[in-house]
Amino acid sequence: MHLSSSVLRFLVAESEPPEAREDRRASVGRSSGETYRETLRSLAPGAECHRVKPADAGAALPPGESLAGYDGVFLTGSPLHLYTDTPETRRTVAFMRAVFASGTPSFGSCAGLQVATVAAGGTVRANRRGFEAAFARRITPTGEGAGHPLLAGRPAAYDAPSIHTDAVETLPDGAVLLASNRVTAVQAAEIRFDGGVFWGVQYHPELALDEVAGALRRQANGLIEAELAGSRAEVEAYADQVDALHRAPGRRDLAWRLGLDDQVIDASKRLTELRNFIDALDGTRDIVRR
Repeated sequence: MHLSSSVLRFLVAESEPPEAREDRRASVGRSSGETYRETLRSLAPGAECHRVKPADAGAALPPGESLAGYDGVFLTGSPLHLYTDTPETRRTVAFMRAVFASGTPSFGSCAGLQVATVAAGGTVRANRRGFEAAFARRITPTGEGAGHPLLAGRPAAYDAPSIHTDAVETLPDGAVLLASNRVTAVQAAEIRFDGGVFWGVQYHPELALDEVAGALRRQANGLIEAELAGSRAEVEAYADQVDALHRAPGRRDLAWRLGLDDQVIDASKRLTELRNFIDALDGTRDIVRR
């Protein structure tokens, strides 16, 4: 269901550093923020979507805009390591604290969840269970998650696009754990801090399968070091299958080889969390009053 009562105003916060941004564009034709903007416009036709790059020096909102003037803020994935003190991580965390203080509801995927965690007083670390690559498997809602609107429509266990080496270590005080799996303890959470509310996932509902394939190719060396693949050729072969399924989602042979079902292959189901967040806004910020 699309929201149509008024024009929604979204701000996409892209925390990819410039080099990573250009690598991604060279790989799949768009930065993480550009992917998010395109996805949001498909879910909320007519929405006004601005983009900001909080990791960049001198980054600023569009002229005349304020965080409180948006209906929702969306935090993209990023290669930043939130446990490392750098100008980029400091700027990104400071931006997220400003989002919380503004009261504007926010959503984030992958590093977006990690940024919100650190901004609200939690911690992030390298995932002790290693690389979660291509797809997070058997994500399971907690008791709270099963009844939370973020995960409405998800089954008792599901897969999702995912590629990350870092993970939330401790959630901030008062946060609610919504989903986990064997590799990553915090797969989804709600965080309330300083008057704001954030819903986030460690996986990537915004990514189509061609972008999953691109991420695998960009991170091939890391996959080999993690012993998930023996060579770049093996990574390329797997990525080729993911790409092929993107082009032909009805191919049952590819779905079987990759171990995927409609929770990943069907775009309407893959986008569940983003759609639920937008629907929860309902033009009145009801999400804040839960």
